[in-house]
Amino acid sequence: MRFMPPSHMAPTVYVVDDDVSVRESLELLFVSARWQVETFESAHDFLARPRVVAPSCLVLDVALPDLNGLDLQKRLIVDRADMPIVIITGYGDVPMAVEAMKAGALEFLTKPLSPTAILDAVRRAFERSHALLTEAAELRSLQARHALLSRRERQVMVLIAAGRMNKQVAVELGISEITVKAHRGRVMRRMQAESLAELVIMAARLRFGATAHDIGRVLQRRAVSPA
Repeated sequence: MRFMPPSHMAPTVYVVDDDVSVRESLELLFVSARWQVETFESAHDFLARPRVVAPSCLVLDVALPDLNGLDLQKRLIVDRADMPIVIITGYGDVPMAVEAMKAGALEFLTKPLSPTAILDAVRRAFERSHALLTEAAELRSLQARHALLSRRERQVMVLIAAGRMNKQVAVELGISEITVKAHRGRVMRRMQAESLAELVIMAARLRFGATAHDIGRVLQRRAVSPA
């Protein structure tokens, strides 16, 4: 998929269904809810549409003329994780519903669609999409700050987040404790961490392996022993 600049428009709901009457009725319903709406007859038509980084939702029919809706869903799991999917179908069964939900569908609705049910599902999808986009933006900012750290500062950050005391970090890295404290101060400033707990959480998000257990262990140690 090609990418377009982030959009500040209202949330957009994309409808992919080969039945023109379904597309038109859903478009009218969603427009009445004051949402941006785009409709597509096939999966390939939808995939050809440039991506917009904004809160969104995909209302996806299972039976499509080209690519099966469930197959399209599987493709979008990686490419569009920030776009929740509401599956709709006129002949759904339990195994199909289970497959769709296991693949990450937000909702599985059968036709004829209840206006209340589909509107509620799309509202929840927008909320999730906004949260996912916000989290992704925060992670990119975190990664940018981390990239400003020197190699040594990154080493110090890893060890501090793992619960090491300053003197332990000094021994492991073969530097003085004063130097560790200096590196630690720069790490805190450059990462914009206001507390040790916040730095541990940042490390976890950067996939250093810090967990909630690490956070609790570090805070417990700090409560009984100064850095």
